[in-house]
Parts: sequence; structure tokens; C-alpha cells
Amino acid sequence: MITTHVLDTSRGKPAPAVPVVLERQMAGGEWRVIGRGETDADGRLKSLTSEVDPGIYRLTFDTGTYFRERHVENFYPEATIVFEVRDAAQHYHVPLLLSPFGYSTYRGS
Repeated sequence: MITTHVLDTSRGKPAPAVPVVLERQMAGGEWRVIGRGETDADGRLKSLTSEVDPGIYRLTFDTGTYFRERHVENFYPEATIVFEVRDAAQHYHVPLLLSPFGYSTYRGS
């Protein structure tokens, strides 16, 4: 399972309504969309995908839309996180800590 959540560190609160796309890298190197959604009121997205195979995955967060809708100037129109799933039996939680001029991530639990 792959899940995420977004925290707006400039506000000290979860970031709701952030569009997110999950892709998997295929054998030829191309990316295939396997999930998409929008963070809930608590900044979480629990329904990206439940079936995961070993491989390389990419999460893309539409941070430009999030900040534009709040009338906040920002530098990054999107944040992209590429990560590897080695053990498909594990839960992969990939949070995004976001501010208008920076972001960071980590493997959560």
C-alpha cells in the first residue's frame, strides 16, 4: 500500500485539497499513472493504491494549485518524489512537508 499526507509548514496545519498523482515506472522507462486523488481535510490521501509490486514509483503533488487557491505566492509549481518499493508486503507512507519556497519528504510509517 502507498499513502501520503501533506503538511503546510508555513501554516502549521495539514494541507487539504492538494491534487496528487501516483505513477509507476515501466520496464521501458515510461511512467504509467496508477492512482490519483486529492488530500482530505486532514491533508491525507489514503486511497492512491492498495496493490503494490516492487519497482520505482513517482508521486507528483500539484503545489501550484494548492497555493494559488490560497492566494499565496510560491516557487515550486509541483513537488515530485521518486522512490523504490523493494518489499511489496510493506506499507509505504510518503509524506510531504510543504511551504511556499521549499519542501522536504521522508519515509513515514
